[in-house]
Amino acid sequence: MTGGEPDKDRRTSGGTSKTKLPAQPASDLWKADVFSRQYNKTERGDHPGGIPACRENTMPGYFPLVILILLLIASSLRIVQEYERGVIFRLGRCVGARGPGIIFLIPGIERMQKVDLRVITMDVPTQEVITKDNVTVKVNAVVYFRVVNPVDSVIKVLDFVKATSQLSQTTLRSVLGQSELDELLSKRDAINQRLQHIIDEGTEPWGIKVSNVEVKDVELPPTMQRAMAAQAEAERERRAKLIHADGEFQAAKTLTEAANIISSNPATIQLRYLQTLKEIAANQSSTIIFPLPIDLIKPFMGMAGSMAGAFSNTGLQQGEENRTEPPQG
Repeated sequence: MTGGEPDKDRRTSGGTSKTKLPAQPASDLWKADVFSRQYNKTERGDHPGGIPACRENTMPGYFPLVILILLLIASSLRIVQEYERGVIFRLGRCVGARGPGIIFLIPGIERMQKVDLRVITMDVPTQEVITKDNVTVKVNAVVYFRVVNPVDSVIKVLDFVKATSQLSQTTLRSVLGQSELDELLSKRDAINQRLQHIIDEGTEPWGIKVSNVEVKDVELPPTMQRAMAAQAEAERERRAKLIHADGEFQAAKTLTEAANIISSNPATIQLRYLQTLKEIAANQSSTIIFPLPIDLIKPFMGMAGSMAGAFSNTGLQQGEENRTEPPQG
């Protein structure tokens, strides 16, 4: 195509120009026409097997119902442990206890309250008690109890733990107030059994079993502690003196029997004398004591006594004579 040749591809008509497009194959035109028709039908929704491309997907109508049923089932199931029981209330009325395991409740109609069946250890606060012999002491204790009837523990008492605690405190003050101090210190087992029996009788209507009660600590005033220490010391001294006196009595009794045996044979005293000298010599002492038999001294003692009697008689006679002589004028 040259600059001087007229343009064969352009045609001028009425002042307008039209450009001739290149020719396209017939197969491509047919495919484009079919696609355009299917798209229009699909967009209008009148295609037999088509789904509207611009229409949003909607959920099935039963899907919310399925979710609601699952939520109701989940809210109606309860799991009760081996050491628990569930007390069931149906429209406010108790229908019994269930468990352990999985429990199904009617939603909105039934309600469950769990109760623990394990042993509960409860400390009784320190109580200030005046004993029977008017001694003020501070005592604390511990109580062991458990639930044996879950239904009674729920419907017959508001809080069985608090109720048992208050009953234990009042019973502790009452029982110890009827006991003396010596009984409290020496007969602890009997007091524990008495406390357990009284508290168990009080908690039995609530479905509670009190298995054991122990008095832990007894705090005495300082003055009473000093008095008891003095009393204990005096008691120990008394026992020591009794034991010593008993030993002296047994020794004297044995010595009396030995003296009776020795007196029957005079030669025995000489043997005893020689044995005593041997024991003294074994100690390597510089001082040796020679015991003198009493039999050797008895004659001299008799003579001394007779002489003393004679002198006393002579003195009495002279005194009488002096009193009987008349006074010289």
